[in-house]
Amino acid sequence: MSNSADSPAGAGRRPRWRPVRVLTGAVFALAGLIFFTSFNTAKGTNIRTDASLLKLSDLIQERSHKNGALEESNGSLRDDVEALAQRDGGGTKADDARLKALEDNAGTKELSGKAVTVTLADAPPDATAKLPGYPEPQPNDLVIHQQDLQAVVNALWQGGAKGIKVMDQRLISTSAVRCVGNTLILQGRVYSPPYKVTAVGDPDKLKDALAASPEIQNYMLYVNAYGLGWKVDDDGAVTLPGYSGTVDLHYAKPVE
Repeated sequence: MSNSADSPAGAGRRPRWRPVRVLTGAVFALAGLIFFTSFNTAKGTNIRTDASLLKLSDLIQERSHKNGALEESNGSLRDDVEALAQRDGGGTKADDARLKALEDNAGTKELSGKAVTVTLADAPPDATAKLPGYPEPQPNDLVIHQQDLQAVVNALWQGGAKGIKVMDQRLISTSAVRCVGNTLILQGRVYSPPYKVTAVGDPDKLKDALAASPEIQNYMLYVNAYGLGWKVDDDGAVTLPGYSGTVDLHYAKPVE
């Protein structure tokens, strides 16, 4: 009798794939596809690190520098236009005087006079309560906030300021002093503390208005308790730059 392995039936029999082996092969194939896709997406870099990502702070600083350059270019072009207008203008002296008054009020021209500068700065990050009865500070107690800068600007206007400069920019009627986190965003530019606010006007009236402001009186509590920066200087005669940005209204229209 012949062996069953030598029979035609045995010769025609094929080995069977077990379900476990099929499933294992599918898992490895899927894993390979995932690794390939991840490599292709990362372009050979480690997708777990931040090195391959553009930091938001870098983007903000880049945009701030670009806005500053555009403002300088805009200011130069505006000077050229005004020079041509003065050369070819056919207005009367009364028209010229009215235009100058409007320019002074708009803040687009340089302004010279006696000035006061207020400097605000964050407290040291390891500051503790300097006065008895005060709780230990929270992080928000140690930094300059938007309302602090606004309080200074509003008090200086109340004190009769003829013009105000925050950092290196002249304020106009549509300027908005806004803070995001620990940075100041002013007219498309970004600044970090310490913040300087310079106002041209009567120095005594300006300082009296600062002292009389309830918001600044509240700020002074934090100055004395936790060491927030506060300094008021008489600058003597200074010249504020004219505003060089756009003066177009984007979200409001003048009343006709």
